[in-house]
Amino acid sequence: MLCAIYKSPKKAQTYLFVNKRDDFSSVPEALMKTFGTPNLVTLINLATKEKLAMADLEKVKKNLDEQGFYLQLPPPQEDLLKEHKAFMLSQKEEGEL
Repeated sequence: MLCAIYKSPKKAQTYLFVNKRDDFSSVPEALMKTFGTPNLVTLINLATKEKLAMADLEKVKKNLDEQGFYLQLPPPQEDLLKEHKAFMLSQKEEGEL
């Protein structure tokens, strides 16, 4: 299963997988507007892959079969302030502060 992977010029770490190079007919217009003009990153054969770096291979294949595209979003950012507050609270409760 060959697919083309494009990077968004508008959204960091956002990628669009499509079945055919330069064929965005299955991608909703609103998504294309938000995504921006796609920049080709690579063509890959998913049949020869065991896993992908940032996406679930089976989910990618399923979405390509059912929708004709797969949108890979960046992982959620860590909320370091929230983690620090939780740490400080735990330290306070343990009497270490």
